[in-house]
Amino acid sequence: MTIEPVDALRRIAFLLERSRASTYRVKAYRQAADTLLAIPETEVHERVRRGTLKQLDGIGPSTAAVIEQACAGRVPDKLAELEAEVGGPLVEGGEAVRAVLRGDLHSHSDWSDGGSPIQEMVASAMELGHSYLALTDHSPRLTVANGLTAARLTKQLGVVDAINTAVGPDFRLLKAIEVDILDDGALDQSEELLDQLDVRVASVHSKLKMESAAMTRRMVDAVRNPHTNVLGHCTGRLITGDRGKRPQSSFDAPAVFEACVESNTAVEINSRPERTDPPDDLLTLAIETGCLFAINTDAHAPGQLDFQAYGCERAERLGVPLDRIVNTWPLEQLLAWANPGT
Repeated sequence: MTIEPVDALRRIAFLLERSRASTYRVKAYRQAADTLLAIPETEVHERVRRGTLKQLDGIGPSTAAVIEQACAGRVPDKLAELEAEVGGPLVEGGEAVRAVLRGDLHSHSDWSDGGSPIQEMVASAMELGHSYLALTDHSPRLTVANGLTAARLTKQLGVVDAINTAVGPDFRLLKAIEVDILDDGALDQSEELLDQLDVRVASVHSKLKMESAAMTRRMVDAVRNPHTNVLGHCTGRLITGDRGKRPQSSFDAPAVFEACVESNTAVEINSRPERTDPPDDLLTLAIETGCLFAINTDAHAPGQLDFQAYGCERAERLGVPLDRIVNTWPLEQLLAWANPGT
């Protein structure tokens, strides 16, 4: 088996991301791949022959070794090691659900708080077999996550158009947003811009300890908003990870889920291991209430797009009906659901 140096570097970065390695470790391999893409292939091989790879910006000892071994027709040692250690299934179970998923409706790029360019997120989504990916960078009020102003979102929509033209008809990058649910239940973006999007994920990111009755009103108002398609990570909890733990918000779950059913809003099954949101008891309640669902990764890096495996395992184990998972639907059906007035 042979592999091109750039592909080897990208695969290493992907495997590190899906195994939740530090951003610093991942960045070295993605930066090295970017460096190689900017120079002719003949120059890469010449530098390998002369031993001058490390004179290039972004190439260090570890990445140089990967490039040298790939150029020699070998599977790089680092790649083989990672494939053996973390290249297998992330979790047992959920394969039947994942087999029918067509895309992911929650992902972030380096336009907000993601770690990679939009193009890299798209490339990885296509490699995973997705037919579509929603680009849901944050809205303006979430300044800590570099939320997009109206002007920046408008500019991003043009970039999405250009990417879709380049990738062709077999894949669609969806114009989307993770829009903040404000204290009064309003959405943190203008109606004019929300009208231009394909999909809208609405999430609470602030005042997560709000009193239960107020939080319930806030969430119910948000899911009833005609622009809201998906209620993101509904409890806001964190159960592990670098950001520490955070308890789930308090709200009247039956009332919120009933509002979701009435408004045809999907409840997100957030697949990030540190979120696993909603927890099993609330997910079971949402199933019994009759909700639609979206199994999303909330990916902030390309390798995290593989986190869907965790959400699929939960959906299968708890018995989420496949026909109620909106990202199993063909693109045309998904868009018709998300934009019923058009």
